[in-house]
Amino acid sequence: MGAVLPINRVVPLQPQPGPSPAENTRGLIYMALAVFIFSAVDTQAKFLGETLHPIQIVWTRQSGLLIGVLVLLVMRGPGFLKTPNPVLQISRGVLAMSSATLFIVGIHYVPLADAVAVTFVAPFVVTILGALVLREPVGIRRWSAVAVGFVGTLIVIRPGTGVMHPAVFLILTAATAFALRQILSRILSGADGTLTTVAYTSLTASLLLTIPLPFVWEWPQSSLEIVLMVSIAIMAAFGEILVIRALEMAQAVVVAPVQYTQIIWGTVYGYLVFGNFPDRWTWVGAAIIVATGLYIFHREQRVGRRSR
Repeated sequence: MGAVLPINRVVPLQPQPGPSPAENTRGLIYMALAVFIFSAVDTQAKFLGETLHPIQIVWTRQSGLLIGVLVLLVMRGPGFLKTPNPVLQISRGVLAMSSATLFIVGIHYVPLADAVAVTFVAPFVVTILGALVLREPVGIRRWSAVAVGFVGTLIVIRPGTGVMHPAVFLILTAATAFALRQILSRILSGADGTLTTVAYTSLTASLLLTIPLPFVWEWPQSSLEIVLMVSIAIMAAFGEILVIRALEMAQAVVVAPVQYTQIIWGTVYGYLVFGNFPDRWTWVGAAIIVATGLYIFHREQRVGRRSR
């Protein structure tokens, strides 16, 4: 998915213990810049969606990261592709491709800020799946926060009122696929490094997207479209690198809240480029989602400290 979806409890990469204040600050800056970049990528993808097929856009987005992986293959050899979990790694790539494609289709019809607000449902889904699939203990406080968070999501979507385009459910499905992908990240983190996981995700998604690509490819009709396609590839790859560096450098508790600034950038880009501005109920729902997401992250940090 284009958006920088919530990172709490779901990243395969763990920061080094005891980062200094300076490292935390740099990590915070890296994550803030990554959120800004991915918001710009989403905006460009929405713009290109007026003329280009979503598969072509997602393939373009993956191409920058794929080039980086291929360069590493040449420089390092295929050693970092060794994994005891090839099926899980490929499955994660399929989920990454699915979530990104569904999100791109969805934002063709749904304003950016509204779409971003809906994607913040991912931590709630991860909490549920963590309890059901990974047997992680979840207390009544976090279950309550999940319930309140879903209420916030319903306020944003307002099903049955006709306020939101039905494509919002594609974005909700994309967020669910992303959550499943993150559950696999947790399973894989014990055996595979971040580079291995990123490489498999990029290779799997790119290969699967290449199969239908000849049937949907449209040559860019203007120099602007060419520039935007190149920009998406470069910016998406750079954003991924920034996220990895931020999580290597700083504590997750420091960088995680920055993800929610994406609602701000989604609003700014949506208004300046497409003339969309969220109504007050979207803001109310988004505020509830953000507050409960931060609370869940806070509780998980406390539980994690107690377990150590």
